[in-house]
Amino acid sequence: MIKKIILLVEDNPDDEVLTMRVLKKHNMWNEVVITRDGAEALDYLFGNGDFSGRDMDQKPEVILLDLQLPKVSGLEVLHQIRADERTKYIPVVVFTSSSEERDMMESYHLGANSYVRKPVNFEQFVSAVEQIGMYWMLLNEMSKPIAKDC
Repeated sequence: MIKKIILLVEDNPDDEVLTMRVLKKHNMWNEVVITRDGAEALDYLFGNGDFSGRDMDQKPEVILLDLQLPKVSGLEVLHQIRADERTKYIPVVVFTSSSEERDMMESYHLGANSYVRKPVNFEQFVSAVEQIGMYWMLLNEMSKPIAKDC
């Protein structure tokens, strides 16, 4: 059985802990991989660095991507995800505190599937994570890759 993996790209420890609690409470995942900066997220996705040798057939069901990240920005991570044949169809939810209109527009321009502003209010944050998880992990249906003729 293939695991349903969520890749959480988040540098804020409080947001990470709260997101994990909500996902666990609602049993919406088999595994959550946490990366704390853009470079680490790209290493995970492309099997480099600390993630070299990982099973590259195990792709995330969804990526929750913050924009304000150390080392490599969330927008650059999104750009590289969409530019690579191996990752370009993985759903990406930009989950960020940015209220900049240009960040939202650029995220969609680069191929984000959704853009959600992190609520400041605790209950609203919990509700947002719950709704994101319910939709992307339980309701959304992913197509299977089509084998290309050699």
